[in-house]
Amino acid sequence: MTMANLFYVIGASGAGKDSLIDYLRGKLPGDAAVVIAHRYITRPADAGGENHVALSKQEFLLRRQQACFAMHWFSHDTHYGIGTEINQWLARGLDVVINGSRAYLNEAAQGYPNLVPVLISVNPEVLRERLRGRGREDEEQISRRLHQAIQLEQEVRHPGLLKLENNARLQDAGDNLLNIILHRDREKCA
Repeated sequence: MTMANLFYVIGASGAGKDSLIDYLRGKLPGDAAVVIAHRYITRPADAGGENHVALSKQEFLLRRQQACFAMHWFSHDTHYGIGTEINQWLARGLDVVINGSRAYLNEAAQGYPNLVPVLISVNPEVLRERLRGRGREDEEQISRRLHQAIQLEQEVRHPGLLKLENNARLQDAGDNLLNIILHRDREKCA
């Protein structure tokens, strides 16, 4: 029996992680043993971007103190958490997809030996336009995010790292991600 995989989707802000995960939600076959975890975030639910569970800072800290998170990190003045429910899903043999953090990858990999990191990669020019298009950052902030994206992508290391380009149509990258998730066990056996 093969163990369930934890697909740890990472990439720069604006790389399209949220869009690709939403694409998966609409394309996963009904009989696929795959679930997509929500993140718990100290950001309002209507802030745009990913479908997440909004928590106040106090709620987040209480849940962290009570060990309600399998993983948690802090980035860009925001707390992020992945609930312990992923452990139950993995134990039942379900593959799990999460929107992770590049900075937290090494720690996550230590706790989850069947972690499969999937790096969503975007050319800097495409990323700049996406960040401009969403209107959340000014030009200085966009330049900082681009610098950070290039630096962190070069630093991401994991023996099982898969890289997925998302420079063109969402459907193309989405179908590639779907293929990775649905056929990962066959790749391990080949």
